[in-house]
Amino acid sequence: MKLLAAIFCALTASAVEVKVDFAKDVRPMKPMHAVGQPPLLGLRDYQLFRYLKEAGVPYARLHDVGSSVPQCRYHMVDIPNVFPDFDADENDPANYDFLYTDKMLAALIANGVEPWFRLGVSIENDCKVKAYRIYPPKDYAKWARICEHVIRHYTEGWSDGYRWKITYWEIWNEPDNRKDPIENQQWRGTFPQFCELYAVASRHLKAKFPHLKIGGYGSCGYRLLSTPDEKRDTDMYHRVQCLYDFLAFARKEKLPLDFFSYHSYLAPSDTVSHVAIARKALDDAGYTRTELSLNEWLPVPSRKVLGTATQAADICAEMLGLQGTALDSAMIYDARCGLGIFSPLFNPYDYSPHKAYYAFKAFNELYRRGTEVESSSGDRWGTWVCAARGEKDGAVAIAHTGEKEVPLALDLGGRAIRECRMTDETRTNEIVSLPSALTPHSILVVIVGNN
Repeated sequence: MKLLAAIFCALTASAVEVKVDFAKDVRPMKPMHAVGQPPLLGLRDYQLFRYLKEAGVPYARLHDVGSSVPQCRYHMVDIPNVFPDFDADENDPANYDFLYTDKMLAALIANGVEPWFRLGVSIENDCKVKAYRIYPPKDYAKWARICEHVIRHYTEGWSDGYRWKITYWEIWNEPDNRKDPIENQQWRGTFPQFCELYAVASRHLKAKFPHLKIGGYGSCGYRLLSTPDEKRDTDMYHRVQCLYDFLAFARKEKLPLDFFSYHSYLAPSDTVSHVAIARKALDDAGYTRTELSLNEWLPVPSRKVLGTATQAADICAEMLGLQGTALDSAMIYDARCGLGIFSPLFNPYDYSPHKAYYAFKAFNELYRRGTEVESSSGDRWGTWVCAARGEKDGAVAIAHTGEKEVPLALDLGGRAIRECRMTDETRTNEIVSLPSALTPHSILVVIVGNN
């Protein structure tokens, strides 16, 4: 018996000790499992949208929509797509082309996903060769009125439109991408020019739609992905300066800012820790009630991890970590079904979900129960944990990002386990008995009773 006790103590001393107290509420669960552009397969092919419904995805941000499906890129969402001739009368419904955007939004809403509508244009990666649509609008006031009619079409029925619940309307995306406008794939203008566009558009739209949330600006964020050379370092400082310049301008002009959005493609621990930078900047500028959205994120994009358990565990870890920050929402970049490194959720060859998709299902087990409860993992071995309770039961999600298998000591306060599911290198959302150890790069979901 002494030998067994000694062995047990040795094991638990090196184990990941996950503790959950379902009697101690922490905060409401937040929508950290929203997505960027939905998985379009064609102008009218929405067959993969059902996966968003199955994972309980709450929002789909409409930026770069259709970038993996060329025919979609020039028919949906972007202002030049829905209002092709900027010189036309913006008050005449005949000058708008809503057709394919209507159909795509209808498919999202039918699957329980609320659109998060970006007002602006998609990225132009070859802008140094030639830029097409990323120039500042010729007339800021007219651009704002065009956006007004887009909003009226989707929320007030204008031009044979709809009365859908679309809460968030984001002005532009990444105007701070590069210090030199010639190299900026999103905004061929100066940052002060963007601030003026935001001023004109936000005032107009908030006056017309005080019940909706108007914000921006999809900032590039505040750290680099790689070791900075002199040029990238200049761009990084430019982005940081843009944040403070924008907030100082907005405060001086008393501009509406219902939400502030920004991006990060760093490792989970860095992205989680950097939330405080944006939150403090907002608070210091007096925007203490402004929501904060990380509406583009993906842990260190790379072809090496695409579709792997490594990427799935990192994505799950980041969502679990972001839940504990001052963030209000997060949207992965993105949910497209494509070949590039920014396509973590779906295999473009057979349309099946990658392992990372099941990180979203794991988080939704927490989100749909509603209330986060106290949990900890001892901050050891690269293991992240979050737990939640509902009226009938509770759930725990654990993401182990480490390279080695580690023993698991799970303390659920006496709650009975109803089901366990694991995703790792050999399993994908597989029902298992409670494991004695966490395998490398794994996700474990545990459902418990309310006893």
